[in-house]
This record gives sequence, C-alpha cells and structure tokens, in this order.
Amino acid sequence: MTISSVQKVTISLPKALLDFADNRATQTQKSRSQIISEALAAIKTQEEERLAVEGYQFYAQEAAEFAAASADSVSNAWKATEGKDNAS
Repeated sequence: MTISSVQKVTISLPKALLDFADNRATQTQKSRSQIISEALAAIKTQEEERLAVEGYQFYAQEAAEFAAASADSVSNAWKATEGKDNAS
C-alpha cells in the first residue's frame, strides 16, 4: 500500500477491541492503524476466497450438468466418427 493511497478516518470501537488492537500493536511493534488495516485486509481476502470457491463450485456444477446432458450426443458423434475412420 502506498502512502498516497492511505486515507485518514475516524472510527469508534468498543473499548475491548481498542485495547486488543493496542496490545497487538505493542506486541508486533506496529501502529494501531496497521493492526486494524491488516485485520480488514484479512477479512477482505477471506471474502474474496469464499466468493472464488462459490464461483468455482457453480461452474463445476454447471460443467457437470452440461457433460451429463450432452453425453449421449457426444457418444453418438464419437461412434459415427469411429465408423468413418474404419471405412477409410
């Protein structure tokens, strides 16, 4: 993340979360902003991965349905092609 892409914001947090963020910042020698930014980035990554998995599952299911629906046609076309190859 470049400095120019950072925006300053004011947020309100429950004291327990603020204390946690401050403790984590001290432990890792990072700023509170870095801790909160990393937490949000991790949530964003998890959401993107979840959506990707859903997309892959959808297209895999769609491909399986297409394969099942077209299996007879493909089989018949393959058999017709094999017959022409043997006749040559």
